[in-house]
Amino acid sequence: MLVDSHCHLDRIDLSSHNDDLGNALDFAKSHGVDQFLCIATDKANFSQIKTIAEQHKAVHCTVGVHPLADDLSTEGTFDFLVQQAAHDKVVGIGETGLDGFYAKETIEQQLASFEVHFEAAKQLKLPLVIHTREAKQQTLDLILTDRRDNPGVLHCFTEDWDMAKQAIDNGYYVSISGIVTFKQAENVREVAKKIPLDRLLVETDSPYLAPVPHRGKPCQPAYTRNTAEFLAELRGEELSLLAEQTTANYFKLFGKANRV
Repeated sequence: MLVDSHCHLDRIDLSSHNDDLGNALDFAKSHGVDQFLCIATDKANFSQIKTIAEQHKAVHCTVGVHPLADDLSTEGTFDFLVQQAAHDKVVGIGETGLDGFYAKETIEQQLASFEVHFEAAKQLKLPLVIHTREAKQQTLDLILTDRRDNPGVLHCFTEDWDMAKQAIDNGYYVSISGIVTFKQAENVREVAKKIPLDRLLVETDSPYLAPVPHRGKPCQPAYTRNTAEFLAELRGEELSLLAEQTTANYFKLFGKANRV
């Protein structure tokens, strides 16, 4: 069994599945992907994400405001996170974090939002789902103060091994997406080979970043298997072992999630 530990089920292209999310999830399950974490990106879309999780037993969700969201105002955000995280299907806080590649001009607002998410996650004892791009030191400066056993995950990781190792040494997990299969992503492959198996997660980030051989097409949760197969070969591991351990890692990190 594999887990798509980061996907946006409210955004995926369902045209090849008769416009039915259930069909898309069944297709994923036929490829060995049995659990799904649907990630929130802003306050406005959380209701839809929560409904998706309520309607599908194998889906859990997070609550949070993405660093590239249109509205990064922190007014009321802490209370919103705390209130919505009480729902049984909400297993994490985020995605949150910092993006200095696409929105360097809003980095201070991003940081203020990140800090609110960080405090909410600590109070709620829930893991953080972190987006980080070209903001290495600012991200580390915050997350390395979180000394919990399972503080969170750096999702869709594309930074260097030094950053990954510091986060791992502080209890964080690192998630690898289909980017690892891209021709120009040698840096991601080098990091992916070094991540301890007990700190590794696999994701699609659907509908983005479809792995080879689907690159250029809308991504979907079934493609978790392609990334997992590539990773297993890259790391010299059996797919069954990688699937078993990354699934165990997912349930250890997201302790509120129930196996179905």
